[in-house]
Amino acid sequence: MLKPFLQVDVFGDGPFTGNPVAIIAEAQDLSDEQMRAISRWTNLSECVFLLPPTTAEADYRVRIFALDTELPFAGHPTLGAARAWLDLGNEPRSAGVVVQECGVGLVPVHIGEDTLSFGAPGLVRSGPVTRAARTMLTEALGVTEDQVVDAAWVDNGPGWVAVLLDSAATVLAVTPDVTKIPEAEYRFLGVVGVQPEGSETALELRAFFPDDTGALREDPVTGSLNASVAQWLEYSGRMSPPYVSSQGTVLQRRGRVHIEGEGEALWVGGRTHVAISGSIDIPVEAPEE
Repeated sequence: MLKPFLQVDVFGDGPFTGNPVAIIAEAQDLSDEQMRAISRWTNLSECVFLLPPTTAEADYRVRIFALDTELPFAGHPTLGAARAWLDLGNEPRSAGVVVQECGVGLVPVHIGEDTLSFGAPGLVRSGPVTRAARTMLTEALGVTEDQVVDAAWVDNGPGWVAVLLDSAATVLAVTPDVTKIPEAEYRFLGVVGVQPEGSETALELRAFFPDDTGALREDPVTGSLNASVAQWLEYSGRMSPPYVSSQGTVLQRRGRVHIEGEGEALWVGGRTHVAISGSIDIPVEAPEE
């Protein structure tokens, strides 16, 4: 059976400089294992399946997979899904806003002239990590204790823990050692540093998550982490929107994430572009006997 397939470049500062996400539409008749198999096959950080909503308040529903793992929320897949849904000719119920249903609930997506922006969901886990965890993460990143400004839970669904380092240059130099992170819950790891004064962007971010083997994989540009870091930096009094963050530099990308708003009304946005559009041929599963 043929299903609409799109690959969307999200948060890039120009063609092919952001984070690609695969979108499969009309996915309501696919099984969980088919979704996982397709997600593994795309080999992207996330793969999204578009389905009809279960509530009248939403325009569509998504299931988001990171290879084998289903996520309740992820940022660049949210913007990629909205762009794909619109590109397929759909119209939102409310002008200028698409409402997405996902594991964390309803997420609004604002339709701008050149960008899409999602409303940052609330944190499901926050607060400082333990002293032992901070020491573990410091050693895993290969930095010294005096290079670590702070470390905290900034989880809005995927499981993020973030470490604020003393500079963007320190962030760009780290090479995390997964063998020094024995506790799996700390492997959705964000690393953040402030850019020098006068820079094009305010922050440099890097995001790491475990692949199917347990090794750490770096994500090119990460909307969910940028959202939760923005909330963390604001409530800790370190930085307030509006600002633009940079991500993907080490991977030769030019991710640019725009943070606007304040408090519980933070918006996370960037450029989205449909780079591939066509169909995917999915074998029909044989009925169980």
